[in-house]
Amino acid sequence: MSSQNANIHTAHPGVMPKGHPHEVPGMKKAGEAVGKGKKWLPRLIAWEVTRSCNLDCIHCRAAARFGPYPNELNTEECLSFLDDVAEAFPSFIIILTGGEPMMRKDIWEIASHGSSLGLRMVMAPCGFLVTEETAKKIKDVGIQRVSYSIDGATAESHDNFRRVKGAFDSVMQAIENSKKVGLEFQVNTTITKHNLHELPRILDLVVKLGAKAHHPFLLVPTGRGAELKDHEISPEDYERTLTWFYEMRDNVPIQFKPTCAPHYYRIFRQQERAKGIKVTPQTHGLDAMSKGCMGGQSFAFISHTGKVQICGFLDVECGDIRKESFSKIWETSTVFQEMRAWDDYKGRCGYCEFRKVCGGCRARAFAFTDDYLEEEPFCTYQPSEEAKKLHSNRKEAGE
Repeated sequence: MSSQNANIHTAHPGVMPKGHPHEVPGMKKAGEAVGKGKKWLPRLIAWEVTRSCNLDCIHCRAAARFGPYPNELNTEECLSFLDDVAEAFPSFIIILTGGEPMMRKDIWEIASHGSSLGLRMVMAPCGFLVTEETAKKIKDVGIQRVSYSIDGATAESHDNFRRVKGAFDSVMQAIENSKKVGLEFQVNTTITKHNLHELPRILDLVVKLGAKAHHPFLLVPTGRGAELKDHEISPEDYERTLTWFYEMRDNVPIQFKPTCAPHYYRIFRQQERAKGIKVTPQTHGLDAMSKGCMGGQSFAFISHTGKVQICGFLDVECGDIRKESFSKIWETSTVFQEMRAWDDYKGRCGYCEFRKVCGGCRARAFAFTDDYLEEEPFCTYQPSEEAKKLHSNRKEAGE
């Protein structure tokens, strides 16, 4: 399965190509105070159109295999879902992911329908099925960008991670086929102890391949990945790696930023502040408006059976599009409401000075504590005593 579940996009005209392609925290009106009862707008949905997959990746959040899987959304249900989204949230970005989305026989009809509705359709294929012919088909049905996963600087390290011989070569060929037909692509990398030392070489490879963006994913131990808790890099390495991302962001000719690493935006602001630089939309574009964890705030995930989650890594159901519209779930889900109330997060995440731009990884908190509102377990930052006191005073005042 592709590691892409949360961050494939195409830049909007006139917007600096840094950060996420949407306002954060997803509120309707820029400048509104953050709080309960406000209007939140989704910008991005990762849609697991099928769980079937031709890879066997050791980190897979869905523990996907070849399939077929029972009770997947049928064509009519898929088209109706897109109709609902387009009516409620125009110009939305839909990631067709999986599993391997190209294993659905009706994937072209689904993608074409979304494009016809004005939705920004993108796809996360694994690589094996992307021939020159299918790459052209992807483009013809209106898919604006694809993402490919490269998890090692060599065929050996990548294939060991993906657990399918030839996976690396298939991605290289898929990229070449995409370039032949003018199909824009980005590269994602899931980071664990096994490939942490390869990051500079992987980044060099991605740049040489001509990708529009490189988005490293910090492992979230769910699905088969739950067996990899011991392979997740340490909080200290996590901090050093995110700092390295910051240092590299202006030194490469493509968009380069981490995903599933919310406190990157805390580090980003700390580093800019140390240089005496104020972070504003005018100086930093979308990086100034981006938030680390967007789950339930400007991002959602739909499973192959229609279950709604804040993201693909937090396996907590927030609704079911077979029972009610996505737009209603977005507005009324209890879990979504909890995601938007940052001051109610537990531990350090509830009073941290950077909670509005970070938020901590709710899926990682759940994986380690069974409570998605708990503090981010892989963050080393200690908020100030003043921040803690202000939070306590607000709670006592009932704010």
